[in-house]
Amino acid sequence: MDSPEVLSSGIGARMERITFLQDYMKIEGHFSSKGNQWKWNDGDFWYKADQLGYETLTETVVSHLLLQSTIENHVIYEPVMIDYHGKELLGCRSRNFLQPSEELITLERLFRQNAGMSLAKEISYFSDIKRRIEYTVDHVVNYTGLVDFGKYLTRMLEMDAFFLNEDRHTNNIAVIYDLKSREYRYCPYFDMGLSLFADVKQDFPIEKTFEECRKDIIAKPFARDFDEQMDAANELYGSFLRFSISKEQMVKEVEQWELPYEEDVIKRAMDTLRYQAGKYLYMMG
Repeated sequence: MDSPEVLSSGIGARMERITFLQDYMKIEGHFSSKGNQWKWNDGDFWYKADQLGYETLTETVVSHLLLQSTIENHVIYEPVMIDYHGKELLGCRSRNFLQPSEELITLERLFRQNAGMSLAKEISYFSDIKRRIEYTVDHVVNYTGLVDFGKYLTRMLEMDAFFLNEDRHTNNIAVIYDLKSREYRYCPYFDMGLSLFADVKQDFPIEKTFEECRKDIIAKPFARDFDEQMDAANELYGSFLRFSISKEQMVKEVEQWELPYEEDVIKRAMDTLRYQAGKYLYMMG
């Protein structure tokens, strides 16, 4: 895998700087469908460096936009500068939401532990999108007792559709298990880094037009089209995502962070948000 982009000296001076001497972590069973982003943990926070493009921008902007929405249980990201073996990397951090007795269980792992099968493979046998979603929800409820998992999953699919998050595979949806109480709880929504066409190294080079990006993006995990899987979930469990801000207020969120990206990156993120807010106008304040 390519190394994260190294920034020129002095960029990001206003951000908190974190130095890591230890190697980045490889986390089994939880990774991007495009590879494993460099991550570090210091106990209180998780840190990750940009790998494919402008993940820090999307994580930061999306998480703060969600503060002005009906989504209550999500991870907040903030930008940081990471010093790693003499390299200066742009990245972001989020607070560790696990208690000492808790562990993160991805849906893929949950199904393998309880049924000895791959969820991703199992739902591929169903041609109907609703059936794929119902199958997933019914089994998660049965395994965990989280009776509102259908609503939880629907909110996730609404966020993914709005922000065009292309990385929502079955190892990127999770629940939290307490080893002491042996009970499950809902996991805060996390990992929106590959939203807003942030992958400029592989699928969405910055020279690619907005229309080309829209045409080429593929949703996961229940359908290849974001609206198809969101609409199916809405019909099953309801519609939930709403923002309390206007379209223009949403777009300005990108600029106000003054992150050290090229102007064409900032413009793409702003144009994408503007288009999506117009498309899903019923979600806007």
